[in-house]
Amino acid sequence: MKAVIAGGGIGGLSAALCFHAFGWDVEVLEQAQELSEVGAGIQISPNGAHVLRAIGVDSEVSETAFTPRYGQFRNGRTGRVLGSFDMGQAMEKRYGAPYWHVHRADLIAALEGAVKERLPGAVRTSAKVTGYEQDEASATAVLDNGERVSGDVLIGADGIKSAIRTQMLGEDTSRFTNPRFTGPRFTGNIAWRAVVSIERLKACTPPPAAVVWFGEGKHAVTYRLRRGTLANFVGVVERDGWTKESWTETGSRDEALRDFAGWHPIIRKIIKEANAHYRWALFDRAPLDQWSDGRVALLGDACHPMLPFMAQGAVMALEDSYVLAKTLCDAQDVSSGLADYFAQRRGRTAKVQETAQGNMNLFHRTTLSAKIATSAPSWLANRIAPAFIDARNDWIYRHNVTA
Repeated sequence: MKAVIAGGGIGGLSAALCFHAFGWDVEVLEQAQELSEVGAGIQISPNGAHVLRAIGVDSEVSETAFTPRYGQFRNGRTGRVLGSFDMGQAMEKRYGAPYWHVHRADLIAALEGAVKERLPGAVRTSAKVTGYEQDEASATAVLDNGERVSGDVLIGADGIKSAIRTQMLGEDTSRFTNPRFTGPRFTGNIAWRAVVSIERLKACTPPPAAVVWFGEGKHAVTYRLRRGTLANFVGVVERDGWTKESWTETGSRDEALRDFAGWHPIIRKIIKEANAHYRWALFDRAPLDQWSDGRVALLGDACHPMLPFMAQGAVMALEDSYVLAKTLCDAQDVSSGLADYFAQRRGRTAKVQETAQGNMNLFHRTTLSAKIATSAPSWLANRIAPAFIDARNDWIYRHNVTA
């Protein structure tokens, strides 16, 4: 059996390794000239680390990852700690796998290295997939140069602007579960991101933790990368009238500083010292009611793009990859296997999407009563029930698709 995968990002490469682990041949088609990622950090929670362990790349990832000692909630202006909880060894003990902060480029490099070692020649770059064809025996990716690449199944891991999804479902989004959404909906928020060397921050180094900084109409997240040598910053700000959806749009240092004027020196210092300041508009999408068409299926951002307020986008793609490969391996035929994959994954990913949407609203409460409602649970959780925050996320982190 052969799987053709459109997209060489985290989802596509992890899917290649999962299919290979279950005995499939694989060909990955990536439109870029080389596999690379714009500098940014991501979080790999234990449910994602289980998959990396199962496909044998956890050692490579751990070499460059950073394990946060604890999590914190802070006031964005004063830095006052509103609540905290253990991570590090406590998380690994509770869930059986570590919680990592990873540079996207490092994760891509680890996955790419494993694919090249185990599947030499499987990755083709400069191969842009524009659509697909299929018959009873095969699925075929159609490239922009007219070339066709066939296999037993075609996987669209081609991201938020998926050509596979567009052909499968069309531009009409009436198939979305929630009829309020007629397409990508701007949430009224944009996100800044930057990475800077810890050495340049001196006394304004962020703590070795996953920290959420709260403010009125905005919030920020800081954590470390590459074994603690880099600081990663994500700052979310409310804006009106944004229409462009891009992961790589650049902004200026002065713009970012204006957005976080009066904030804690740690936040200001990271913005000042960063060499590049990227920003992207946050768009919301409702869960899809269809992920497959015959021998063609979607994976990761192509079928369930997520707001970043649960740090589960990459992890859900990792889970998708393993479930998809294993389900097809166990299925009587490809079509029923893809239907089973959808049935297993759709409810979970939709719940994560919904939870991330809820967190966006929680983080940006601005009224006095809302501030009390936001801060008081953190204060109580820190002093009365330290396990509260862990228990609330058990349904995400304890889930192990490889068990």
